[in-house]
Amino acid sequence: MAMLANDLGTTLVRLCLATLLGLALGFERERHGHDAGLRTHGLVSLSSAMLTLSALELAEGYKDSDPVRVVQGLAQAIGFIAGGLIFVRGGDVRNMTTAASLWMAAAVGITAGAGQYVLVLAGSMIALLLLSLMLMVEKRFARREEKPDCASKDSIRMPNRRGSAAKDSDG
Repeated sequence: MAMLANDLGTTLVRLCLATLLGLALGFERERHGHDAGLRTHGLVSLSSAMLTLSALELAEGYKDSDPVRVVQGLAQAIGFIAGGLIFVRGGDVRNMTTAASLWMAAAVGITAGAGQYVLVLAGSMIALLLLSLMLMVEKRFARREEKPDCASKDSIRMPNRRGSAAKDSDG
């Protein structure tokens, strides 16, 4: 049984699906001004799909190959990149959600590259709902905290890539 329909149409569908859904994840991050927006998520999804397709194609030609090792390598690589997004300042952890959404973009690419359309669509829709709806829930039920004194060290905000020092909701 062939793992890969080796034709241009199928390949383009898998790559475009991965890229479009990666862009959808990136759009959610982009509209809130977080790092790793549209281009980053789109490229992570596309590259993950390409590597998965390549692994599947190689597995058809070389029976001793193991395409699952590509997935393992992708998971390690994207974990390294996502880890670079996360930083701690004064006991406050930042960019965890952006790192997780970047990890999700890699999963979208891997599953789209493998041709697992139901899984990629269902997972992407759930991820988008989680990102959007949970942000609304977090904002609605956020405890009202006192604004820190402007002279205190804790009130210093680090700027995001757009130069804004406003408090972000990326947790």
